[in-house]
Amino acid sequence: MSAVPESPLVSVDALAERLGAPDLRVVDCRWYLGRPGAGGEAYRAGHIPGAIHLDLDADLSAAEGPGRHPLPDPDVFIARLAAHGIGRDDGIVGYDDAGGWVASRLWWMLDNLGHRRARVLDGGWGAWLAAGQPTTTDAPLPRPAAPWTPTADWTGTVDRASLKPRLGSVILLDARAAPRYRGEVEPIDPVAGHIPTAINAPTDGNLGPDGRFLPPAELAARFRALGADPATTEVVTSCGSGTSACHHALAMRIAGLADPTLYVGSYSDWSRAGEPVVTGAEPGTPVR
Repeated sequence: MSAVPESPLVSVDALAERLGAPDLRVVDCRWYLGRPGAGGEAYRAGHIPGAIHLDLDADLSAAEGPGRHPLPDPDVFIARLAAHGIGRDDGIVGYDDAGGWVASRLWWMLDNLGHRRARVLDGGWGAWLAAGQPTTTDAPLPRPAAPWTPTADWTGTVDRASLKPRLGSVILLDARAAPRYRGEVEPIDPVAGHIPTAINAPTDGNLGPDGRFLPPAELAARFRALGADPATTEVVTSCGSGTSACHHALAMRIAGLADPTLYVGSYSDWSRAGEPVVTGAEPGTPVR
C-alpha cells in the first residue's frame, strides 16, 4: 500500500509547537491589491514570532514578463530565499490574511522547484490571532543560507499563445471573485470580464466559514462538480495575475487530485494583449 501524501497544510497548533525550531522558517506573505508596500507595513505592525516577510511584487515575481506577476527566474528566486535565510532543508510555512491565496503562491513556487517541505498555515493570520497565539513586532536576526539548485525550470505552466487554441478543450478555472469575473468591476486590469470558456470558481469556495480549507472529500467534490478532474481532462487555473490561481492548485493537492496547469499571466496578460473577453455569468465560447 502506498503512503498517504503529507498534507500541504499545517494547523495553528502544530506550527505553535514548532516555533523556534532551527529548521523552521515562517514567511509572512501578506499583500494587498493596489496598495504597494502595505503588506510590509502589516508585517511590521505585528507578525508570528520568527517570521520574515516576502512581498508578492518584489520577491515572488519578476519585474517584467506576461501579466502583473510573472514568475522570476528560478535561480534568482532561490537566491532571494537564501538571502532571507531559507535553505533547501528548511521547513517553510507561509501565511497571509486573505484565505491563503498569497501564501499558496509561495507554496506553489517552492513545490514546483522540488522543495518538499513547504506548507501553508491553515486559516492564516486570522486563525493564529483567534487562537490567542503570540505575535511580535521584532524582525528575526539575519541568518545566511546556501542557495540550492532547482530540480528544473518552472513546469506545469501554460502561456497565452499555447492556451488560446486549446480553449474549449481544457477546463479553465477563473479564481477571481464573481463580480470581477462577470465584468461588473475591474480594479486594475484594462478591460473587465473573463477569458472565453473560463468557469468562475472563486477561491473562497475552497474554504469553510472558519477560513480554513474544506476537508479533502469536499474539495474533490467541488472540483468534480465544476468538471475539473485532471484525471479525465486537463485543468488550467487562472486568476488576475497567476497568484490566487495557486489556491486552486493547493486545494486540488489537498483533495488528492492531480495537479492542474497554471496560466501564470492569467487575465492580466490576456486583457493587456487585447484578446476577446466575455462579460456576464456564462463562460462563453472559444476564440480562435
